[in-house]
Order: sequence, then structure tokens, then C-alpha cells
Amino acid sequence: MKVYLLGVNYSKTPVAIREKLTISSTQLQDALHLLGNYVSQGIILSTCNRVEIYTVTDRDSSPELALITFLKSWTNLSDTDLLPYTYIHHDEAAIKHLFSVASGLDSMVVGEYEILGQLRQAFKEAEKANMVGLPLLRLFQRAIGVGRRVRAQTGISKNALSVSSVAVELAATVVGDLSHCRVLVVGAGEAGRLVTKAVRERGGKQITVASRTLEKASALATALGGKSVLLDNLTEELANADVVISSTAAPHLVLRLPMVKEAISTRPNRPLVIIDIAVPRDVDSRVKQIDNVFLYDINDFTNIIEQNREQRRQEIQRVIKVIDDELEIFISRWQTYEIKPTIAALVTKAENIRQVQLNKTLKKLPRLSAEQQASLEAMTRSIVQKILHEPIQCLKRNTHKKESYTQVVNELFHLDKEKPN
Repeated sequence: MKVYLLGVNYSKTPVAIREKLTISSTQLQDALHLLGNYVSQGIILSTCNRVEIYTVTDRDSSPELALITFLKSWTNLSDTDLLPYTYIHHDEAAIKHLFSVASGLDSMVVGEYEILGQLRQAFKEAEKANMVGLPLLRLFQRAIGVGRRVRAQTGISKNALSVSSVAVELAATVVGDLSHCRVLVVGAGEAGRLVTKAVRERGGKQITVASRTLEKASALATALGGKSVLLDNLTEELANADVVISSTAAPHLVLRLPMVKEAISTRPNRPLVIIDIAVPRDVDSRVKQIDNVFLYDINDFTNIIEQNREQRRQEIQRVIKVIDDELEIFISRWQTYEIKPTIAALVTKAENIRQVQLNKTLKKLPRLSAEQQASLEAMTRSIVQKILHEPIQCLKRNTHKKESYTQVVNELFHLDKEKPN
């Protein structure tokens, strides 16, 4: 089996392209069912910073074109808009990348906790869509295990930041003390919860949570000491806010240009800082043209993110060592797992031949006692085992050369049609 990965992420792809590729939680099952038209197994990991598709296939197949065609079909993007930003990894490189993602090493905010939960959810959704077979199951179970080990044995996630907390850090950098600011959090999902919590930890006292449903907004606001409003009241709340942090999962703009213009017209001399961490973006990029409105998005986190990476530089090296160790172990097990069908087919074929020839011989001999038949059975079985012992050990010793060795054994004994499914 070969492992393939096709993806785009924050380091190579601008937000304008990423937001067209993002697959929301409500769309994921539909996307997985469409993916099933192109590959037999697949897991889609879609977050604000990446969209990655993992698949496994037999060694005679090359699914790169199938995965690209799927993405083009899902997004209606052309080759020109898509291909410059995609990366493709296979086999060891794909597995190492997945382990790095699970460890928080490939995240925009190094060491973040959220990615491991997102990986688990992507795995769960793919299982629900019947898109996970045994090889992919083993791979993702191990990746999640690597992510846990990294966080248990290194300090990469100690006092970890998240995209949400970075947004609050940026707000504090721009406006100063948040304790005197009115903060409006748009979105009551997980990102909104983390934003609200981070604002509270930075001293914010006047927090309003706006959501599509009042129940969600109220639950979050009550838990963290704020007030709640519906998105229908957004213009009025914008007029009162000093800082807005938007993090919904809406597929469309939430803060449109006319809405922000109307809100700012009632307080023209008070600046409004808007930080948009949603992908697709929540805020119309044209609002930055309005006087006294300062719009930031996820691309503006560079300085804080670099400081975070520098603080974790020593831990990054420890994480890399864990990933390399885990990769070596997993590749060895994967290769051993791959030769098992060849070994099983070889043993089965030899046993079938032994039984056929033994039965033919018994029919030609005078009637034997049960003890004599058992002795003959044991002798022939022993001969087969001794003949196969060295070839099987050779296959196991040379799993790193599995393609050439298994291919030779398959061709010599015509095993391809006899391997168990």
C-alpha cells in the first residue's frame, strides 16, 4: 500500500484561496461521499489553516490526479487557481507530515492543542462515511498516539497559544489594556469560546457574544461572564464595541461593508478594531477603507506567531526526535504488515499442495493405521515448514526491500490470485 496526501495550508496558500477550499463540518459528509467517487479510502482534514486529504492505495495506483480532480469538482477552482498552492506527499513523507500535524509542529501556532481534536474528528467523520479501511485506520490511530506522546513528553504545548488567543494578543497589542474595552465576540462555537476565555484572562470585563442562536450565545456568555445577543443586532453592537473578534463558521460574509459603515457613523471619532479569524472570512475586506476602522485577519499574526515559535525552539527539536522515532517504528510495522498477505498466500499454497499430494499417496498405499497416517501427516507438514522457513525469514528480514522481494515471491509461486482479501 502507498500513502498519499494532497493539501494546502497557511504557509503556502493565501486566505483568499483557502477560504474557497475550506470544508465546513456541515459539508464534510457530502465531501467525503464525493471523495468516494475518486478513491476507495480517504480522510479530509479541514481547519482554518489547512485542507488535507489522506488516502491509501495499492502500489500500482497513483491517486494524485484523482485527489486533484476531487478538489476541483468540490470547489470549481481551475488548475491555475489550485495547483500552484497544493503540495503532494506520499509514503514516508506523507506519514511524517501527518505526525507533524498531530504534534502541533506544522500548525501556524506551534504547539496548539486544537489540531489533535480536529484530527480525531476528521477520522471519526471518515469512519462514519465508510471511507476508512484497515491501513488508514492504523495510520490515523498511530498519528493520534504520536500527538499524545509529544504533548506528554515535551513542553511544546505548555502554556500553548491558539489562533483564538493570538487574536486576543493582537487586539491587546493594538488597543492596550482590554479591561477598559468593550469586546464583541462574533460566533459562539469552539473558536468563539476560546476567544471569550482569552479576553477574560487578559482582563476584559465588558464582553458581548453574538451568535445565530441566542441559546448558544447565552450559554457561552453566562459561563464566562458576558452578555449575549443575536446576530440580528450586530449593527447596534458594532456601534458600541471597541474590539470585534469574529470567528463564525458561516460560508458567507457576516460583517458587510454597509453594516460597518452604519455602525461607525454613530461614533466617528472612536476607533474600531476588527480581527477576523474565520476561514472563509467573516468580514468584508473593504471595511478597512472606512476611517477609524482597523481590520486584521489571520495573515496579520506573523509577529506573535514568530515569537511563539522562538520561545518553543528547544522543544521543537525534542518533538522532531519523537516524530523520527515514531516514524521509524511505524514504517517497520507497516512494511511487516504489508508482507503478511504474501506470507499467508505462500503458506496456504504450500499447505494445499501438501494435502493434495498426501491424499493421492494415501489412496495408493495399503490401508494405514491412524498412528501411521498421523506420522505421515506430521512428516509432510514438517518438510513444508522447513522448506518455507528460510524464504519467510528472508522476507521478514528485508521488509525495507519489500517491493523487490515480495514481487519475486509472488511471481515465482503465482501468488497474486491466491492472496487472502
